[in-house]
Amino acid sequence: MMEVPMCIQKKSKSKYTVDDCVFLCMRNAYNNNRWLMFHEIQRIISEQTGKFFGEATISASIRNMRKDHCRSAYNLPRFGEIVDKRRRHNSRGYEYKFNISKND
Repeated sequence: MMEVPMCIQKKSKSKYTVDDCVFLCMRNAYNNNRWLMFHEIQRIISEQTGKFFGEATISASIRNMRKDHCRSAYNLPRFGEIVDKRRRHNSRGYEYKFNISKND
């Protein structure tokens, strides 16, 4: 199970960045073995924090998770692909999930 990193534990919800929100949403989905589409991430963030981010912003944040500054801040593995993407069954859209080995 992925833990909440210190960089987020110290913040109040009102201070969460889009990257913080997307990380927490993807982390919870990972812990529950769920795949999420942008609109689902958007809805979860809105319900849990009262913040609204557009789908393009969420997409950019998912890309950020692959970058060094996010890997370091959120205790993600330094190397390798950490976000999986697949086409949702009977849909034109894609869904995403963290792909992090239990050993990392």
